[in-house]
Amino acid sequence: AASSATSTKPVARAMQKQHVSSQPECPKASSSLAGQKSIPASSHPQTATTCSAPILNCEIIENKIRKNTQHSWRGILKACQEKDVSKQGEIPVPAFLDIAEKFNLDLNEGEINQITTKYDLKKNGRFAYYEFLQSSVLLLKPQESSLLQRVIIQKPQKPMSPGPQTMSFFSSMLRIQPQILHCWRPMKRTFKSCDETHTGLLHVADFRQVLHEYHIDLTEEELFNILEYYDKALSSKISYNDFLRAFIQ
Repeated sequence: AASSATSTKPVARAMQKQHVSSQPECPKASSSLAGQKSIPASSHPQTATTCSAPILNCEIIENKIRKNTQHSWRGILKACQEKDVSKQGEIPVPAFLDIAEKFNLDLNEGEINQITTKYDLKKNGRFAYYEFLQSSVLLLKPQESSLLQRVIIQKPQKPMSPGPQTMSFFSSMLRIQPQILHCWRPMKRTFKSCDETHTGLLHVADFRQVLHEYHIDLTEEELFNILEYYDKALSSKISYNDFLRAFIQ
């Protein structure tokens, strides 16, 4: 309880100091963002392993804050976009820490250290908020041993080879996420009834019609963004199981 009550504002200042440090050292307890950045794995393999080990626990941290993130993702996204003046999908780490505190994500210093390191994708001291929200709200990466995949949404016959995860794609998926969660079970049955060949694939027109029946109307741009991800091979078909799985966690 004491650690979770730690304010993120002092941590934001601490993180700023870490990023301007010219010669960061590998920390003893929890790895710093700057410390990880400064040590190439190829030249210092043992040291790099020691520094990057805490990242393995990042999933635990994200699971801890997932409920609050899913509850407030619209506000978090809006606040991040306001800070993202260059529209790059990333903001300075201290700016994200202020937003995290505002929306009660309840992260202590060590947890902040790890999660900001994970989402500093370009190693430039900035936080990739779209990727963070995608991980918390959408399930786009395949899970090997997920109970939900085994019981609720069966795995596709062929492994999915997805297209690019663009900011426009994330925006399209996040917009319809609340509606999908509300009706995904009957929607899945409708998808299957339209899938006469039982391949798990539907033509784009049929896919869009099923969404329309459940009052989910995609704009042409949104449909393009979703197809760009789920129909990388340009087959004009989409795996409805892959699509639904993105929303079920």
